[in-house]
Amino acid sequence: MKKLKRISSVILVFIFITTFFIGCGKNEKITDNNNKTITVEDQLGRKVEIKGEVNKIISSYPITTSLLVALGIKDKLAGVEMKPKDKELYRRVAPEFLDKPQIGSAKSINVEECAKINPDLVIIPTRTKEVIPKFEELNIPVIAVEPESLDSFLECVKLIGKSTNTEQRANEIVKYYEDNLEKVKKINENNTNKPKVYLSGSSNILRTCTSKMYQDYMIKASGGNNVTSNINDGYWVDISAEQLLSYNPDIIYIVQYAKYSVEDVLKDPRLKDVNAVKNKKVFAIPSVIEPWDYPTPSSILGILWMTNNINPDKYSKDEFEKTAKDFYKKFFNLEVENKDIGI
Repeated sequence: MKKLKRISSVILVFIFITTFFIGCGKNEKITDNNNKTITVEDQLGRKVEIKGEVNKIISSYPITTSLLVALGIKDKLAGVEMKPKDKELYRRVAPEFLDKPQIGSAKSINVEECAKINPDLVIIPTRTKEVIPKFEELNIPVIAVEPESLDSFLECVKLIGKSTNTEQRANEIVKYYEDNLEKVKKINENNTNKPKVYLSGSSNILRTCTSKMYQDYMIKASGGNNVTSNINDGYWVDISAEQLLSYNPDIIYIVQYAKYSVEDVLKDPRLKDVNAVKNKKVFAIPSVIEPWDYPTPSSILGILWMTNNINPDKYSKDEFEKTAKDFYKKFFNLEVENKDIGI
């Protein structure tokens, strides 16, 4: 009987010790997760340490705000750029953004207001890099992005995916983009007679993109020849009517957020001798939901829309319609109608 009691005691002690160490192991794992540190390299080449879980994010840049929504973490946005109510995408898929603190824009950010939120991560465009030392003094991790080319856009997606623990979703976006670009490449691979294309900006027909802008890449990828690729200084620049006449584009694209219309361009007496005007090849990029010429995930739709516009015999409107609807369902869980995508 005594021997049996001794055996029982040993078993109980063993169970206690095993349970204790298993419990400790679980606690240790949680502690590690809560205190883990990752290091990323932003698009200024800076090494940035991000400690612990990223649950509060500030984005002063509409490009990255849209990307964070596509990554499935809109609930972690604690501060957004100015005028969120102007953005149809937010109204449809993230109405909570309309009441979030508005802390900046693509040109500036209010560091003091950000500090009040006590964020785990701040995302800014590289053009506002002068504020980085202020964030560093406050021990607030900040990453700078500049997605103005295909490679830098895809790097931006991966960078933010790694920074926010959404790498799998980021890789899905990158693959979707690359698969569709491969399709576009095959459509245009034997196209030797590329039309001359001019893209105008928001304020007037004589404001255009330079070779540094993502829009330059979009036109080339879609099978066009961007007539302003020779402009290398700055981002958006103003040209003269005489310069546009000398470019004599076959097609003119107007950004979705322009303050003027296709009809305004067609009736502009200064441009009556431009081929695109004479042949009525002036088009507004059509998306109602968000601009397709920004370097966001939806810019692939801008490329596909241009591809259909330039080569409708090789890439049909029906195929574009299906792709656009599938895209918004897949990445934004949003059902769109034909009028939303210019069909």
